[in-house]
Amino acid sequence: MTDSHASPRARLADIIFARSFGRAKVMLASGRESDFYFDMKPTMLDPEGASLIAQELFDALKDSGVEYVGGLEMGAVPITGGLCQLSFERGRPFRGFFVRKQAKGHGAKKLVEGLTRTETLAGKKVVILEDVTTTGESAWKAIEAIRETGADVDMVISIVDRDEGAVGFFASKGMYFRALFNAAEFLKR
Repeated sequence: MTDSHASPRARLADIIFARSFGRAKVMLASGRESDFYFDMKPTMLDPEGASLIAQELFDALKDSGVEYVGGLEMGAVPITGGLCQLSFERGRPFRGFFVRKQAKGHGAKKLVEGLTRTETLAGKKVVILEDVTTTGESAWKAIEAIRETGADVDMVISIVDRDEGAVGFFASKGMYFRALFNAAEFLKR
């Protein structure tokens, strides 16, 4: 049941808590063990969740001058699609891409997907998207790959920051980092 009086951000938090937050012993992509997790795919693929994520990201980026948005597969793919669609509908279109964890072994053998044969990120203002950020290392892989194309990357935006080092990591790299939510917002519920 939706709360028609909740702000879009508050409603998104409710969806994340119900669909994507859990408490259990898990091994994180960073190699760390944790007693809680965020599996953002159920929220990113929920109609209302996807819409609210796109709205919150669009509002955060619409005046930034960004030309392209994307990030590391798999987490950034649904976010990028929703944000690109909404940006077009709102008259401020961003193009999208995603970075493979390793280049395809067949076809064009690309590491960066979503661009035409004649399209380049060189000189373009790019924002890296993430679903969940722990240390920042995963997003950094995408940043390195995109910078190799000549893109101007100076910002990472995540749906949820686990509060486990990403802020300091990105600061040490001279990269602006922002999260829509922090883990503490869900841990205290």
